[in-house]
Amino acid sequence: MSEHLHPIDIILAKRDGKELSGEQIENFIADVVSGDVTDARLAAFLMAVFQRGLTRTELAYLTSAMRFSGEVFDAAISRGTNVDKHSTGGIGDKTSLLLAPIAAAAGLCVPMISGRSLGHSGGTLDKLETIPGYNTQLTMEQFGEVIRKAGCSIIGQTERLVPADRILYAMRDHTGTVESPYLICASIMSKKLAAGLNALVLDVKTGSGAFMKKVEDAEFLASLLVSTGELAGTKTGALLTTVDQPLGRFSGNWIEVWECVDIMKGIRHPFSEDLIELTIGLAGQMLFLGGKAGSAEEGERLSKELLENGKAWEHWVLMVEAHGGDVRVFENPAAFHKPAATRTLTAKRSGYLASMNCTQVGWAIQRLGAGRERPGDPVSADAGLTMHAKLGDYLKEGDPLVTIFAASTSKIDGPAEMLIETMEISDEKPQVRPLILKPITAADVK
Repeated sequence: MSEHLHPIDIILAKRDGKELSGEQIENFIADVVSGDVTDARLAAFLMAVFQRGLTRTELAYLTSAMRFSGEVFDAAISRGTNVDKHSTGGIGDKTSLLLAPIAAAAGLCVPMISGRSLGHSGGTLDKLETIPGYNTQLTMEQFGEVIRKAGCSIIGQTERLVPADRILYAMRDHTGTVESPYLICASIMSKKLAAGLNALVLDVKTGSGAFMKKVEDAEFLASLLVSTGELAGTKTGALLTTVDQPLGRFSGNWIEVWECVDIMKGIRHPFSEDLIELTIGLAGQMLFLGGKAGSAEEGERLSKELLENGKAWEHWVLMVEAHGGDVRVFENPAAFHKPAATRTLTAKRSGYLASMNCTQVGWAIQRLGAGRERPGDPVSADAGLTMHAKLGDYLKEGDPLVTIFAASTSKIDGPAEMLIETMEISDEKPQVRPLILKPITAADVK
């Protein structure tokens, strides 16, 4: 290896604010995956990126090096146009379960590689694995077979898929570099682009339940994500959305599957309307970028039709069956929900539900048993909560506010206190921000 490609020289160059070449970044990531970069040097590189940032070109090189650090999905296997969506994390965010079958019903292919819960944010794989028999660990060949059969497949990251991201992600957690928008972008996009996508839509969240609390930070991350996707040759767009309260009616694992099943079967609950609104907004973008609609608005109209006429439901059933899942549980999803402990929390006074720290709500859900503190921790299928009020709703003293579910009675008290503490009731009706703040397109970031 030539001297200028030695890991320490690359670290020093970035530390001193110099722009790294594609060759330098590719060699560094290759050495990381092969084990030739020590933990100390990797930590130093991550901190240098955290402090100095990356140019758009450097970010594109880093994302590409991580994307091709291991196995990738051969896009031709699906025999169609591949589209996907990614969310930066929310509470009760189950849109993937609806978006995949909607896009498939429109004639697109959805190779979705998802994650598990960690911290206060839920994980799509944990939700799917509450369906008896559903297998999230498929080979790339099996992945393609399911997509050809159902039009969509949702799986977990394999050992051979983007190994560089697993290594960098674990080290970021130990070095105080998790919040770097450049490292967040490279992590997200390397995994998504490894699925061989023609188009990608990002749901970039801001608010009290988001990792990016400030609108300007979320908008900057969205611009990085969109420009990185476009530079990689993938049509990319984003929606900037708020997460100031749980999305939809339920937050948990099985109960979120239940909510989506009801929606696809035409059973609507008023508290699911925000979930449907966000789903249709994201689906409209997916159909537009995937070439099935002439505009995002036309894509929204078609998505709404596919959700309401049962076509999305048909593709959902096909996908679950192809993954080995038992679809009989969808006949009566309420009966499949069997928490060991339940408690309903009520309003302590009359007034409007004015605000909540949605991150604290997420941690309460995690401590009920629905999430995990560390990778590998078990999660409960039945833990979670259902909201009885949304921000801006008027409550009388004693009205139900939220019902919580847990795997054991010992897990109820702490989360109950967290929820009561953060649910603020006021005499004044609050101004509730719109769920969808704005779209961010390729034209916006040029």
